[in-house]
Amino acid sequence: MGAEQSTYEGPPEILEARDLSSVAKYMKSSECRNVFVMLGAGVSTSAGIPDFRSPETGLYANLARLNLPYPEAVFEINFFRENPKPFYTLARELLPGRFRPTPTHSFIRLLADRSLLHTCFTQNIDTLERRAGVPSHKIVEAHGSFASQRCIDCSTVYDDEKMRTSLKTGVIAVCPECEGLVKPDIVFFGEALPQRFHHSVPQLRKADLLFVIGTSLTVQPFASLATLVPDHCPRVLINLDAVGDLGSRGDDVLCLGKCDEVVRDLCKALGWEAELDAAWKATENSVVDFDEIPPVDAQPDKGEDQRLREEVEDITEKLERILGAKFQEDSQTSEDGSESRAESSAPASEEIPLVQEDNQPLEVKVFVQKNTDEPKEKL
Repeated sequence: MGAEQSTYEGPPEILEARDLSSVAKYMKSSECRNVFVMLGAGVSTSAGIPDFRSPETGLYANLARLNLPYPEAVFEINFFRENPKPFYTLARELLPGRFRPTPTHSFIRLLADRSLLHTCFTQNIDTLERRAGVPSHKIVEAHGSFASQRCIDCSTVYDDEKMRTSLKTGVIAVCPECEGLVKPDIVFFGEALPQRFHHSVPQLRKADLLFVIGTSLTVQPFASLATLVPDHCPRVLINLDAVGDLGSRGDDVLCLGKCDEVVRDLCKALGWEAELDAAWKATENSVVDFDEIPPVDAQPDKGEDQRLREEVEDITEKLERILGAKFQEDSQTSEDGSESRAESSAPASEEIPLVQEDNQPLEVKVFVQKNTDEPKEKL
């Protein structure tokens, strides 16, 4: 598997042949010490997580129910500022703990356990690499992930459990410092990639072997990573389709098929199949039931929308009491034949009742302002 897919006509320089058995032999040699991995959404599809762009089954194809102006808006920072609810709805479905890592994720762990893994670059936000046991310092989440969260305004880090509860219940998390919106550290359109990603890219020059698994290599700058390893570094593509320039170098091996199946074939050639099974079995109890309603004492603080509704109701109730009392007072004064306050020369310090000449109350509008030092009610 592999040689028939390559567009390179000459012989390989490092590998004996462009196939999995030659890759396995090279991995067991002293020349292979720094293995790099690039992971895409295709690695997680067998876990039940849909990718983004597949027709009918991808995330973008199933977002119509969120009433978005266009599918990508759910991951746009400006749209999130205006309406965070669609993202919170989607995030609940992707929340870590809902899905079990795949055998491919367990293979990455084996690379780390055998001190072969230098860096795992991943486009995925699902944290399945972490849940499979890959050390966090070996993982570079190019597009961020659910592993941490912070305020989008002041960057204050937000508590893990509170964020988890917010995503489970759909209650929008608010920063305790500035009352800004909180979201997981997932890179939205309009945001910069993590500094850790940029700092890790130069390390690719140290690569002795690169695995490119389950990615279409269409999103930049992640896609360009495959071109940054040395020319003599073997590159192994494990994917349903050929992508990028994989196959154009003498030591490129293209293994087209389902990720988990190809990885198992490679582990057989390495003699790691039993280890793969054991590593994957260790993840079988990692799925958490998120349909449970949290206990009352674990309920999150009320969200911004709820607080605003209650504030408006409270202000309205107070106004009704005040205006009702004033209206009744004015009515009694008029019935006694006394001069109307609205027509008298009352001192400037005396409060003028909000009534019209026919003793009907004026229309009062309540404005609630957010995140300002201005008074929250104006008449």
